[in-house]
Amino acid sequence: MNHRVTLYGCAAVTVFCIISLSAAAQALAHPDLTGMWNGGPPRGLTVSPDDPFGAYLPAREGTLLNFERDNTIIRRMDPNKPLYKPQFWEKVQQFDQNGNNADPSFGCMPAGVPRMGPPAKIVQTPAQLLFFYISAGAQGWGDQYRVIPIDGRQHTPLDQLDGTWKGESIGHWESDTMVIDTIGFNDISWLDIGGYLHSENLHVIERLRREGDTLTWQVTVEDPDVLIKPWVMNPRVLRLNPDPKAVLEESLPCSERDLEHLVTKEHH
Repeated sequence: MNHRVTLYGCAAVTVFCIISLSAAAQALAHPDLTGMWNGGPPRGLTVSPDDPFGAYLPAREGTLLNFERDNTIIRRMDPNKPLYKPQFWEKVQQFDQNGNNADPSFGCMPAGVPRMGPPAKIVQTPAQLLFFYISAGAQGWGDQYRVIPIDGRQHTPLDQLDGTWKGESIGHWESDTMVIDTIGFNDISWLDIGGYLHSENLHVIERLRREGDTLTWQVTVEDPDVLIKPWVMNPRVLRLNPDPKAVLEESLPCSERDLEHLVTKEHH
């Protein structure tokens, strides 16, 4: 009888341990962000045009004919703008008014983080995330990528980092949200097309959350040297490309031929 009780007790403990381990494994599981992610326009109105590619153009009727001027108008109508300290506002306005010459992305330079936007493709491993981008216009030039450790390491001390366009990015999970923390920037890139400058103390926090076949990319920009308060950028919502054979388009090399021929300050 005692042996039966002991056996039953051991079996119960074993079952409990299995259940506990299973629950722990589920708690440690995170969404897989791997895939090709396609997004529409980052801002502005969306119209259903005859041209299927027009859905990506923030313009009346979704046509290239209206794109340049409409995109500028729509961008300026967006109330969500970074708030600069008074001593930097004049410089921001000058950059904006002279964007065709002053914007580094129009001179074949990279866009940098966060202006380069969300990745077009993600490869997730237990130790790191690989982000791949398709370059275009105001999102910088060249085939760009980021390798982001998610193995629990800490940032290099800021005073030991050389400022770069993409900074030093390190990711970690907060529940089912991937949080990417980036420091160590140069002060050359802009936050966005409107002359939005930043300092070398820029701190960018990206949050990526997957729900089914949808990925939401949300960014908070902190820069106490130039901003009055952190800037929470408009979220971008991407959808998973279901085509298993989908590949990234090759980015063409940038050859600057326009700057010396510009005759007006109208934005690209």
